[in-house]
Amino acid sequence: MFSRRTLLKGAAASLVLPGSVLADRAPMRSIPSTGAQVPAIGLGSWITFNVGNDPVLLDASAEVMAAFVEDGGGMIDSSPMYGSSQDTIGYGLQKLGHPQNVFSTDKVWTSAEDEGRAQIAKSSANWGIEAFDLMQVHNLVSWEAHLETLFAMKEEGQIAHVGLTTSHGRRHDLLERVMRDYPVDTVQLTYNLADRAAEERLLPLAREKGIAVIANRPFQGGGLARALEGRPLPDVAGALGVDNWPEVLLKFIISHPALTVAIPATTKVAHVRQNKAAERGPMPDAEMRRRIVSHFRSL
Repeated sequence: MFSRRTLLKGAAASLVLPGSVLADRAPMRSIPSTGAQVPAIGLGSWITFNVGNDPVLLDASAEVMAAFVEDGGGMIDSSPMYGSSQDTIGYGLQKLGHPQNVFSTDKVWTSAEDEGRAQIAKSSANWGIEAFDLMQVHNLVSWEAHLETLFAMKEEGQIAHVGLTTSHGRRHDLLERVMRDYPVDTVQLTYNLADRAAEERLLPLAREKGIAVIANRPFQGGGLARALEGRPLPDVAGALGVDNWPEVLLKFIISHPALTVAIPATTKVAHVRQNKAAERGPMPDAEMRRRIVSHFRSL
């Protein structure tokens, strides 16, 4: 994990990266409430890491994790909802010797309000770690009770950050209310070039409240990237130094001033490297973002 002791003290945490990566390390993003730093491109695990006990697929997932770690690492996100994904992550972390540049991120997902701590303990065991850098209430399920548990665990030094999640653009009104009323460190929501509803209220509110934002479904489960394959790139692509839609999509997301991390999921090492490349180099400014949106609408 990241330097957990530093994180729990609320100070900035530094990544320990392989020497080959240090020279080309991307600028880091800060979680406003603690100053902890993470790369802008993380790694999701929904569907892609749900491989059961298949040894070939487990090793393939570990190779994806290895490429992610080699290219700077950062946030790896999972959930008890994601089948065997937690066990797959644990397998990969053990095989990689528990690299220090992984920001462990998971969720509590149970309607049984008194089972939160037990579920989190099981998730920790699945990952093979002592504690999480970030624990989130998944899709706001039993959110009041679980937030109480998570804030207590943070106070006790058992987790470093507390967050909330939603997906597919659901429950924005409730998420907005909780963001206003509770001192959460992060929110995770759907944000991509085709789904920009969060720009209206949630992203400005996150900036106002100093809440880090994690963008899930950056490619809409892969559908958005597939739909754009072979279509002309926006005219700003050259200025951004990119020649493919996935990097354009990710740069658009992480260039929003409220965004902290995007968490694309993949089964391919080449896609990990392509995704991580998006966090380096020029980022679109406000005018470029408008041109990207206009071009996308014209397709």
